[in-house]
Amino acid sequence: MLLLYSRISYFTLLLALLLAGAPAGWAQQLQVTGRITEAATGKPVPFASVFVPGTTTGATADENGRYQLSTAPADTLVASAMGFAPLRKALKRQAARQTIDFALGSGAVSLGEVVVRPHENPAYVIMRRVQQHKARNNKQQLDAFEFDSYNRTEISLNNLPDQVSRRKVLRQMTAVADSLGLERGADGKPVVPIFASEMLSRYYVLRQPVRRREEIRHTQMRGMAPREGSVVSQVTGSSFQDWDFYRNWQQIMGKDFVSPIADGWKFSYEYELQDSLFIGQDYCYQLAVAPRRPQDLAFTGTIWITADTYALRRIDVHVSPEANLNFIDQIRVWQELTPTAAGPWLPLRTRVVVGIRPTKQSTGVVARFVTVNSAFEAQKPHPLAFYDRPLETVTNAPKLPADFFEKNRPDTLSVQEQRTLMVLDSVRKLPAVRSLLEVADVVVNGYYRVGKFDVGPVLATLGYNNIEGLRPRIGFRTTPEISRDWTLRAYLAYGTRDGRFKYGARATHVLDRRTWTTIGFEYRHDLDQVALLDNDYALENPLFEASARLGNIDRGRPVLRDLSSLSLQSDLFRGFTQKVTFRHQQFRPLYRFAYYTGDSRLGAPTEDQFGVSEIVLESRYGPDEVLVQNENQNRRTSIGLKRLPVTTLRYTLGLNRFLGGDFRYHKLNLLITQSVRLGQLGRSTYTLDAGYIPSTVPYPVLKAHLGNQSPFYNAGAYNLMRYFEFVSDRYVALRLDHHFEGFLLNSVPAIKKLNWRLVATGNILYGAVARANDAIIPRLDPESGEPLPRFQPLGRLPYAEVGYGVENIFRVARVDLLHRLTYRNSPGARNFGVKFSLQFRL
Repeated sequence: MLLLYSRISYFTLLLALLLAGAPAGWAQQLQVTGRITEAATGKPVPFASVFVPGTTTGATADENGRYQLSTAPADTLVASAMGFAPLRKALKRQAARQTIDFALGSGAVSLGEVVVRPHENPAYVIMRRVQQHKARNNKQQLDAFEFDSYNRTEISLNNLPDQVSRRKVLRQMTAVADSLGLERGADGKPVVPIFASEMLSRYYVLRQPVRRREEIRHTQMRGMAPREGSVVSQVTGSSFQDWDFYRNWQQIMGKDFVSPIADGWKFSYEYELQDSLFIGQDYCYQLAVAPRRPQDLAFTGTIWITADTYALRRIDVHVSPEANLNFIDQIRVWQELTPTAAGPWLPLRTRVVVGIRPTKQSTGVVARFVTVNSAFEAQKPHPLAFYDRPLETVTNAPKLPADFFEKNRPDTLSVQEQRTLMVLDSVRKLPAVRSLLEVADVVVNGYYRVGKFDVGPVLATLGYNNIEGLRPRIGFRTTPEISRDWTLRAYLAYGTRDGRFKYGARATHVLDRRTWTTIGFEYRHDLDQVALLDNDYALENPLFEASARLGNIDRGRPVLRDLSSLSLQSDLFRGFTQKVTFRHQQFRPLYRFAYYTGDSRLGAPTEDQFGVSEIVLESRYGPDEVLVQNENQNRRTSIGLKRLPVTTLRYTLGLNRFLGGDFRYHKLNLLITQSVRLGQLGRSTYTLDAGYIPSTVPYPVLKAHLGNQSPFYNAGAYNLMRYFEFVSDRYVALRLDHHFEGFLLNSVPAIKKLNWRLVATGNILYGAVARANDAIIPRLDPESGEPLPRFQPLGRLPYAEVGYGVENIFRVARVDLLHRLTYRNSPGARNFGVKFSLQFRL
């Protein structure tokens, strides 16, 4: 959720606008500002409500109690907050600008009529009725709905240690913030804004089948932005700010928090009926909520339930500091909901504050999100093809005037928010900040911008293995400044030991962004390993892939490979992607290898090199997957957890005697993956992988199951299997990776303070090889007469391994203890192992 990309904005024009006053269109409006405090102590009342009685006009104070409101001429303004008596003050109809402060006194508890059983908590009666009315109030009961959405994001640095604040870049940024009057934090330390964005969009939802679509109409971004064309303009919209407490679990930054109105509310929360009061025109019960176990992923705070429909009217909650989380300093959510004409309620205003700080002494990051929705329409579905368009941005819209959001923003900025935007427009121009952005861009993207080209990846610049020796490499890719629809990548490498040049080039052209129709071409001449072929899913771990290509790679069966491919991809509808690829590969093994070209008998002709020509057809279906476009790389990125399975089906046809292909064969592969929430037991991710090759080909064309002989754990590999230990032409594999979160360990007094979490894993693999595929490899080298390296198929028993361990050690470390259950007597087998890994999980 920490978004550090934006566009260069227009500080000079915005400053002139602010100095000139309000836009002319507001001439008949009253501009009211002020602060809401406690009468007894003078402390601010955060997120208090301010509204004009009898109208829908209102605003919410910020965390410092400040508010700003624009309204038609009226007589009265009311401020209210939890635990305080509402306070009314008169408005001056003729004063265009006025300041009205409120000092709220303690409110008397005036409960509405609630009949309870003897000795029963009255809040329980209300919560039972919430559950009874949940279906009629839940927006998931709507067949379709849509609304306009305004989203604002602000990110700042706080808690700057002295040694950090003295650094040149932060010293310059702090000076700008102080000069513009930006308030410091409660600890007296500077608060330095680094990023802000505003977005207007239209959000559409269809329930059956599940479809979501967002039209991003206008965006404006300020602050520390590496470059244009990033995904930020998409991920700050309603698609990624959907706070829905009617779901049992609220996902925040990849974690599952139980909702205060979840079906199992009584097992997770304590409730207290505190008050009854009006919110706008709705009479509501005010309930305090707190988790039964402070370390659980749950909320503390207040909810307001309507007395007539038992709907969630407002919620103001935060995550307990004792919760089993990493790096989180605070999470606070405030939301107001409004009923639709059809009955169910939709979010009207949402404020979210997320604070991240690795340690108490380190610099913190605070992200603030504001969402204001309007123009609600329910039960008016569009044709299915309308929803199947991808997350959409108006790309060819004219440049926005500097005051566009000032005139079209549905809420008003506080003085502090206005100063924040002014600071952001200034700090980006500082030389030290520009240098910092260049370094950050290299870390995030792996490339260094030189003119209109990106040079890199930086981490691949130098490598070493026993075949090539030292391997220097240089590469580049084009940027949208050259072409928005074309991307070209190329690299050149050289091995000091083998004396060979390696090189590659890839070009991608986007034909249609709405359906993500692309065409691509690639050519590569490079060193590879048989053990890594056809393992795209497992090699998604870049650290593991890099380590597998370093050092002694003989055990991976090194080959020199020439690859040429042409591919075409398009979405038939949202979530259903089709791809067709033609590719030719030429393999030159760098170890002793041969196969029979005819009958498998002693003395038959053999070859030690081969080529394959293939047509690959692939269908991928992710019904609830959200894909965003990255224009810098002309590719799409999957965002968020997937509640429904993502299924990939691939068919490969090998062409004999076509462009150098030596075999005709068929390959089928099915991959299904899903993340499943198991309630209080945590979350499991399973992967089902199955393949079948009903043809006779040498083993480099078969499936080499990926082992792991490194000390690091890899969820995509068999962690106690050796490299190239087993090969199959038919197989079924199931992988399980379960995170218990704080379950069990949160209840152990001596351990819960460590915030450790249990993990469990399991891998099972059934596989076999047909006799013809075994016989195609000679037993002896035809030239030297020495035994040839062969391969090992699985027998009747499956390969199986299980693991258990602890994660969140020192917040970043994970230790897995693994047991190999089968093939324990195989030569070189390790039946028990300990694997380490580093991960950053909240």
